[in-house]
Amino acid sequence: MKNKTSTVPELETPEKNKFLSGWLDHIKVFAAEIGPRGSTTEKEREASDYCESTFRNLGLDPQMEFFQSARSIYHPHLMAALMMLAAFFIYPLYGRLTAVLAGLISLISIISQLLELSFQDNLFRRLVPKGKSQNVFATLPPQGTRKQDLILVGHVDSHRSPLVFRSPSWVNVYQIFTTLAFVLSLLQVVLYGLGAFFSWPWIWPLTIPSAVSSVLLAAMCLEADSTDFSPGANDNATAAGLVLTLADHLQQEPLENTQVWFVCTGCEEVQHYGAIDFFRRHLSEFKDPKVVVFEMLGCAGPSWLVKEGIVVPFHGDPQLVEIAERVSASHPALGAYPSTIKGGNTEMADALRVGIPAITINGIDRNGEIPYWHQTEDTFDKMAPEVMNRNYQFIWKYITAVDSIPLETA
Repeated sequence: MKNKTSTVPELETPEKNKFLSGWLDHIKVFAAEIGPRGSTTEKEREASDYCESTFRNLGLDPQMEFFQSARSIYHPHLMAALMMLAAFFIYPLYGRLTAVLAGLISLISIISQLLELSFQDNLFRRLVPKGKSQNVFATLPPQGTRKQDLILVGHVDSHRSPLVFRSPSWVNVYQIFTTLAFVLSLLQVVLYGLGAFFSWPWIWPLTIPSAVSSVLLAAMCLEADSTDFSPGANDNATAAGLVLTLADHLQQEPLENTQVWFVCTGCEEVQHYGAIDFFRRHLSEFKDPKVVVFEMLGCAGPSWLVKEGIVVPFHGDPQLVEIAERVSASHPALGAYPSTIKGGNTEMADALRVGIPAITINGIDRNGEIPYWHQTEDTFDKMAPEVMNRNYQFIWKYITAVDSIPLETA
């Protein structure tokens, strides 16, 4: 098999990496020329149109697929908070009758929250306001026999810039608070369930902390939805731009055994409606698929995710994690390392849920912090070419290592 690493040898300088400038150009278009790209907005559509035209200019045959998506990630959590508050006020009104009703409302809320956090259909998903969004993808066959598929994913939309993401300290507060709010809501469900049978007078006062946390959660959601959308250079123009750059690179040096899908998704920032729609449509078309998701690769890294999630955990596929470890060990100068995300998810979760092995390669720093995550300061001038160069080299070596899997296991 031909050597695929020749164009990006280890520790090649940024000036000599001929694909780095193209990657930066794509990021500049997304973050500076198009600008903030809120989910289901015209700017998100403009970014998707750019992806489609770029694929077409590379000689690929892109497809754009439309779907309906929530407009805000915060609407379901606002609904949950309001339901929990309603249950709190209803509970003491008319004895056992309203205790049962409060218990049912709390139970429906907590179940819907759990389903939402695991990206599954639920009451909130059916009720929240919707808008139109789109995915854009193209495929590239291998040089030889198609033995597997590799799906490369990067989302084009950008998040709002709420207070809870303004600094690492605020992110820690957000992570602790959301976990505590969920635990208190779960306690409310249990207590109101007991109250429906036993009518103990001390039950309702014990749920005051849950009511307070619901008020705070509602306030957090309302504040978040009042903020501006981030320019989204690091999160996640770097990923969408990387997918476009790799389409160019892999056309010049196609893989030997692997058909590649280049996927630029919409509406990741509102609980992954784009990735969910893509995998639902195309699952039956894949051959022995593996998914590599890209996130926030402009300021730190290279790193790979071993665990992510908000309450509901998702883990990187063991085989794909092992490949990352092997590439890292073989090329220590690239400085790659494992990472985890608390209080967030990537589109890795969507692939794992439908049974596809997946991993996310990202730019979380060694302290576990994510540079400019959901901030208005996430602008093109923050991109660090020397870091991006290491990230690109690691990712190229990783992709070619994945291409060798059929040979290793044959």
